[in-house]
Amino acid sequence: MANSQLSSIIIVGAGPSGLLLALLLADLSPRPDITILDAAPTLNEAPRATHYGSPAIQLFRKAGILEEIRRDGYMPEKICWRKLNGERICGYDRSLLHDGGLEGDGLTVYWVGRLCALLEREVKKRTGVSVKWDHKVTSLQSGLDPHDTSGSLEVEGPGGKTTTYTADYIVGCDGGNSTVRRLMHGQRNFPGFSWDVPIVATNTMIDLDRFGWEDTQFVIDPVHWFMAARIGAHEDPKQNIWRISYGEKAGLSNEELMERQEMKFEQMLPGHPKPGEYRVLNKSPYRVHQRCVERMRVGRVLLAADAAHLCNPFGGLGLTGGIVDVGALMQCFEGMQKGVADNGILDKYCEVQRRMWHDIINPVSTANIRRLHLQDPDRVLEEDETMQLVKKAETDLELSRELQSAGDMLVYDYTQHYRRAAGGGPAVLAKL
Repeated sequence: MANSQLSSIIIVGAGPSGLLLALLLADLSPRPDITILDAAPTLNEAPRATHYGSPAIQLFRKAGILEEIRRDGYMPEKICWRKLNGERICGYDRSLLHDGGLEGDGLTVYWVGRLCALLEREVKKRTGVSVKWDHKVTSLQSGLDPHDTSGSLEVEGPGGKTTTYTADYIVGCDGGNSTVRRLMHGQRNFPGFSWDVPIVATNTMIDLDRFGWEDTQFVIDPVHWFMAARIGAHEDPKQNIWRISYGEKAGLSNEELMERQEMKFEQMLPGHPKPGEYRVLNKSPYRVHQRCVERMRVGRVLLAADAAHLCNPFGGLGLTGGIVDVGALMQCFEGMQKGVADNGILDKYCEVQRRMWHDIINPVSTANIRRLHLQDPDRVLEEDETMQLVKKAETDLELSRELQSAGDMLVYDYTQHYRRAAGGGPAVLAKL
């Protein structure tokens, strides 16, 4: 069997997935040289994902960053669905899954911008890891041929200087507009579809506690459908920060979407607040998609997280799915580095992670967004099986635990495909 140990890895994209993968890889022994390339000049500060379920928490613990995340974030407890008039339909109590302590795997809120800053700081402490900002990948020179023993990228750095970077493997973690994916599969080869309803995400300082609102609510309405989730907890409710993400009309430009924000808040939020009653810290429009590549591995080039698959943000499956990819890829590389797996395990990564998207992430996230704007809020408990289960779980502790732990289904144990030597004979890779 050819030596599958890694001497170098290039990660394209310094977002949460790319930085977390680099941090985990930095603990391998022997440690490969790791280079992170990102086209942006610095970290992305736009409002993005905030909620991390148990699969992510487990990886944060492995990376040694959970203590800081738990110290600066918080663990939400109540999640519900409401009508536009504020009437509560049904919901979960997540405190049933933990005792208020910080050691478990309970849902945790921590802004992804803060996560990236934490990850970058930790990555820079590791020897053999370099982060290069303002480095734009322009071409893939080698690595797609199955006989290639390395992959090479041409990269345009600051001042337009062009440099070639070569490594054993290249991992594209460069988001929904991934350059690596386009170089692998072509400009338009990203199977799936785009929703015709744009999303506007905001981080807003506002007092919603006075209306009896819980940590997270999904509001079902054919026009004013939205999510309001507390992402910054403070003793003074007026200083709480909420992620308010809402759907908008199709066909509007980004400028029109931004201009309508004050009107949307007044029409959809409880109390019909005027601009002086809240403060928007930042806001950004998004186009949302349900897409997954046909192959997450071609030769020496791999894809992970949003570069490989996309889904709408309602339910947090995009962020969770991306971080699960990182854990999966880490297990595969770890097996290769320890000499108990050859690179065939990377094909298993491609197979399993795509199956997770098609069987779980895509159908569940699609149902989540359809429920918000295509379901009649007055009939949702009669017509929606998931909402019926959530309602039943309000008085059924075991069912509540089962439903709230469903995210663990995304985690797959790749160590079952490590080689096992038997009787002192030659070890072979477990059948994939």
